[in-house]
Amino acid sequence: MKILVCIKQVPESNRVEVDPVTGVLKRDGAASKMNPYDLYAIETALRIREEKGGTVQVISMGPPQAQQVIREAFAMGADGGVLLSDRKFGGADVLATSYTIAQGIRACGEFDLILCGKQTTDGDTAQVGAEISEWLKIPSVANVTRIQKVENDGITVAMDLPGELEIVKVKYPCLLSVDKDIFQPRLPSYVRKMNTKDREIKVLSLADMEDRDEKHYGLNGSPTQVQKIFPPASNDRKETWEGSGEELADRLFIRLGELKFLAPGPQGGGNSELVAAAAGEKDRRES
Repeated sequence: MKILVCIKQVPESNRVEVDPVTGVLKRDGAASKMNPYDLYAIETALRIREEKGGTVQVISMGPPQAQQVIREAFAMGADGGVLLSDRKFGGADVLATSYTIAQGIRACGEFDLILCGKQTTDGDTAQVGAEISEWLKIPSVANVTRIQKVENDGITVAMDLPGELEIVKVKYPCLLSVDKDIFQPRLPSYVRKMNTKDREIKVLSLADMEDRDEKHYGLNGSPTQVQKIFPPASNDRKETWEGSGEELADRLFIRLGELKFLAPGPQGGGNSELVAAAAGEKDRRES
């Protein structure tokens, strides 16, 4: 069985720079890691290979540094990897991203099973996997939480739907988007990492695609455009209070009122009434 896993390199933290002109993340040189959901997809592929035999390949799209996550996949047990890397691919939305990956998959040959993580932590759209299947004209199943049976003509899986768990068999070739906890991902092996450190990673650019029209890739091929993007504001302000439990409780109650974390009282009073009530209660206890 030929299995392909789509993986992605994502920022390691929320402290990333944003291009002020294009509104996209600056991924070059940023601290990064493998998308956590993709670890479950890799583990699923390796488990299926252990049961049915075959090969596990991985494919990723990104700048040259994205080879790091392919190397990590090698250390987990993947047999080969392909990186789609071209500046013309940059700034792609979910539609252009799925189209690029689908073109890359076509350039790599045919696969029985394609696996994706449920979503990525930098985009959170959970749309790319399903869109890849549409471009490839193959069936897909999302939110897969369990592999029921792997057969020669298809695979039976459980997918998590609102209010129920549905069991479905889908024939090859097909695409599955797996949810977290389908399997516990194994740790990368240091021995395997050293044995695969010189393994070739095939790099494909626009010139290697069947469709070489630049208008279908990157920003040019993205019907949706980011109007504004910015990292979340960080608030690391802190205070240290000392006192008895009763004193600290009173002080905390007053502060919560000042910060408007407490709703006004039934008479419609504001924060001043909350503070006054807290202070009055404290005075009564002390008298």
